[in-house]
Amino acid sequence: MEIQNINWNYPTNMWFGLNRIKEIQKACDNLNIKNPLIVTDPGILKTDIIDKINIVLNEKASIFSEVKSNPTGQNVTEGVKQFNQNNHDGVIAVGGGSGMDAGKGIAFMSKQERPLWDFEDIGDWWTRANSDAIFPIIAVPTTAGTGSETGRASVFTNELTEEKKIIFHPKMLPSVVILDPDLTIPLPPSLTAFTGMDALAHCLEAYSSNNFHPLSQGIALEGMKMIKDNLILAYKDGKNINARANMLATSSMGSIAFQKGLGGIHSLSHPIGAIYNTHHGLTNAVFMPYVIVHNKEAIEDKIIQLARYLNIPQPSFDTFLDWIIELRKSLSIPHTLKELIDDKNNFEKMSEMAYRDPSTTTNPIALNKEDFLKLYNDAYDGLL
Repeated sequence: MEIQNINWNYPTNMWFGLNRIKEIQKACDNLNIKNPLIVTDPGILKTDIIDKINIVLNEKASIFSEVKSNPTGQNVTEGVKQFNQNNHDGVIAVGGGSGMDAGKGIAFMSKQERPLWDFEDIGDWWTRANSDAIFPIIAVPTTAGTGSETGRASVFTNELTEEKKIIFHPKMLPSVVILDPDLTIPLPPSLTAFTGMDALAHCLEAYSSNNFHPLSQGIALEGMKMIKDNLILAYKDGKNINARANMLATSSMGSIAFQKGLGGIHSLSHPIGAIYNTHHGLTNAVFMPYVIVHNKEAIEDKIIQLARYLNIPQPSFDTFLDWIIELRKSLSIPHTLKELIDDKNNFEKMSEMAYRDPSTTTNPIALNKEDFLKLYNDAYDGLL
């Protein structure tokens, strides 16, 4: 094996356990946040989660909740306006990936002079930012899948180009993460399924990547074992606190693991989400078996080892694929892309977008635009 020169980074303070949300003021004190802005999404406002946060803060925090399920650059712009008008000095990002990504983006962009898209995750574009003007972030995930709480990037839709862009800066990593499984109890079965499959996609693609990162490889492997043991339990019984806790941990694990790389599943999903506003985890779940089959030549040995670790009977590539398909059925995940979008008109455009997606570069085999077009058509028609 050729020795690669690679930088490994690991995340931040993570406070795990029941009722840890009661320590939110301590987290603010640790970061010298006197006037936090809570950033969340409209769905969270329908629960009592924000009340649980405000009741333990010294002073009731202002809320910004104009965040779409696939957050946009405009969402960040509007949040930055509120942040600056009220002289906030930190963000409490609450929710799934949309709320946390938006919160991270607002804390990052509040004092930057360049536009958001100038910090896309390309080369060293992140060095364009004024690093001294990025405010601290506390992340409070309420779903178990996106892993944004342990990531140094956010994903936003550019509404003008209908493209999802990854915005990166090391200081976008939250300084404190509160993993309180009690906050995930209100999550309905469908979102439990979608976000859980998102965590699985993160771990699976990281595990399959050719990059040398044994630390993340081990986390990806154990993350998939925990998902296998807990996702169905959490889906069938949302009040199973142990299953909820384990799934919450796997969400963070998936994000840590995919420092090793992602792949074709995410490359295919991002254009769909940008154009059709589909749920990211659901879209990942639909594409998962098609990409596994397409990558078979490069990943078969790894998948057999994975099947053994997961205790899948008669471990092989095919039995692992069967497990994925049966898992999706158990979670009421559609088998075809057509069940999400009854429209093939944008496949050529999306294939170009998928080819340019940063996730493509770490797929275990090289993918071109024709490969993506075939994958879109196969997933649409259900051809494995």
